[in-house]
Amino acid sequence: MRHLDEQTPLLGRRSKKPEPPSSGTSSESSSSSSSEEPSSIAISPESSSSDSSSSSSSSSSSSSSLLPNHSLHRSPGVARADAAFASLSPLHRAWLFGGIFLVGCAYGLESQVRATYQPYATSSFSLHPYLSTINVLRSVVAVAVQPTAAKVADIVGRFEVVAASTACYVVGMAIEASAASVYAFCAGGLVYQVGYTAIVLVLEVLVADVSSMRARVFFSYVPALPFVVNAWVGGALASAVLSVSSWRWGIAMWCLVYPLASLPLLIALYLLDRRRAPPSTTAAVKSASGGSGVGSGSGSGSGLDSETRSDSLLQQLDVVGLVGLAAALALVLAPLTLAGGSDADVSRWRSPLVLAPLAVGLALLPLFALWERRGARSPLVPMHLLADRGVWSALAVRSLLNLAWSVQGNYLYTVLVVAFDFSVEAATRILSLFSFCGVVSGVVVGMIVYRLRRLKAVIVVGTCLFTAGLSVLYFFPGGAEASSAAGVVTGQVLLGLASGLFAYPTQASIQASATRDHVAVMTGLYLSLYNIGSALGTSLSGALWSAALPPALSANLAFQPNETLARATYHSPFDVVARYPVGTAVRTAIVVSYRHVQRLLCLAGIIACLPMIAFALALRNPRLSKRQVQPDAVAPPPPPPTITTTTTTTTEEPSTAVVVG
Repeated sequence: MRHLDEQTPLLGRRSKKPEPPSSGTSSESSSSSSSEEPSSIAISPESSSSDSSSSSSSSSSSSSSLLPNHSLHRSPGVARADAAFASLSPLHRAWLFGGIFLVGCAYGLESQVRATYQPYATSSFSLHPYLSTINVLRSVVAVAVQPTAAKVADIVGRFEVVAASTACYVVGMAIEASAASVYAFCAGGLVYQVGYTAIVLVLEVLVADVSSMRARVFFSYVPALPFVVNAWVGGALASAVLSVSSWRWGIAMWCLVYPLASLPLLIALYLLDRRRAPPSTTAAVKSASGGSGVGSGSGSGSGLDSETRSDSLLQQLDVVGLVGLAAALALVLAPLTLAGGSDADVSRWRSPLVLAPLAVGLALLPLFALWERRGARSPLVPMHLLADRGVWSALAVRSLLNLAWSVQGNYLYTVLVVAFDFSVEAATRILSLFSFCGVVSGVVVGMIVYRLRRLKAVIVVGTCLFTAGLSVLYFFPGGAEASSAAGVVTGQVLLGLASGLFAYPTQASIQASATRDHVAVMTGLYLSLYNIGSALGTSLSGALWSAALPPALSANLAFQPNETLARATYHSPFDVVARYPVGTAVRTAIVVSYRHVQRLLCLAGIIACLPMIAFALALRNPRLSKRQVQPDAVAPPPPPPTITTTTTTTTEEPSTAVVVG
């Protein structure tokens, strides 16, 4: 892919070229015939070419490149990122993407082996049921951290978020490895989750900082590409560690490995961020922070005391909005996940412990929207973006994708072992097919999108193929026959290939609807919907599992005299099926019961796919730009016009990020 040296339009629609001043306004223009608005960010490609071609035309080129009035005060973290990436050399670019790849290798492999270590950890405390509670709390933290980390990255800076996430990642693992109780282990897991979620988000934001829209899908897979290998070596690594040591060392070793893997990225960001920027860019960063120096790397010379700078930072971070959104999502997500856990009981849905936080969380959502519309000076989620069909349709597609997959995938391992009679190793590999095929197909799709420069058709085909994969699973819900095994493998491969067609492309689609200052926040919100969809799918699958499987087992096992066998099969299926091989009457009855429930789960996923296809059809279909953002991105409504008399004779253009692709 070729590198673009043209400047990048960092925000939405360009303002129209201003009319030349009339003779009656000589008092405003007498100081210079090429007056510009101070501290504005020149972003149009025309401004660069016109400036380089003729210095005598700097007046007209500067005027034509001015941003709309609503974009004069930019997020300081975004301005710093643009200044840092303004003149990336091929070596800097390779270093940056290499650092992103190494971090993706580290957290991808660590998250896989963690899935093996965590059950051993809770069992060592004789509190294995706490495993589901830990996972619920981590999911809640993930939903709350994503929009928060995005906003902090925009205000404070990318380097600071990467450094803070690395610290949380390492501290959390250290607490877990040295935990003397399940409560300490849980606390460490929450700190770890903050770091994990933040780094996953900021890597996608960094990719958006330095890639063009047409190349966005391809480069978004740089952090995920290591999973092609990790999917097959993660289990072997975990087994090797446990054979010679304990789960504590298995977690503790990453306290050293992960920081070393993060070091190249941290060094690259630090050096790029600290390079001397042009004076106009430095002025723009300070202007973006209201003159407070927030995120500019220097607090000196701002003319404001620390209290004023703190107030400015809090307003730009929209702390009230962050807390409100995090609380609303957490209060909705936690009861849904707890009520639909692996040992779910239908009566849980009538429990006040589920209904009360759910009601409060749902009530907070409209209050959050009201605050963002009327009270926030720097809204976390711009309402004009949420009203755009390119945004709400993409959010719906992402949440429904995870809902549909989680419904059938939450109990897939149990179904593979019990109903299909796969070995533990074979079942584990089948579980990895979805992610493996998704990464492989996603990289290919990224190259196709680069040439095609359209997303909608690819996304719609992906949603239809995903529905077809669930349909295959519906017709092959269980059985020890070779045809059943081939059916479930084919279904998982189709689901994985389909996810590569519309998981990251939908993320690029929502980024195409956002202006430069809103890309990170919209990416964080998109990833939050990922977790919300998973929680809804987990809840729905748990409700169906607990409502349908016990009566099916009781009915199908009624022929044999053991009255407790049905209950034992429900609570400990692996122990029971080990005593009844395939071909026995009891095992056949168990397989029939699991086939019935798995078919219900797949049917629920198919039903969720129908609105997902409809939302995919509602997406916008812009021709992807060679620049960092779409020229027609949805911009906020401009404020009322203001009259200024301050003029300047400078014609120096601030730096803008050079993008790849």
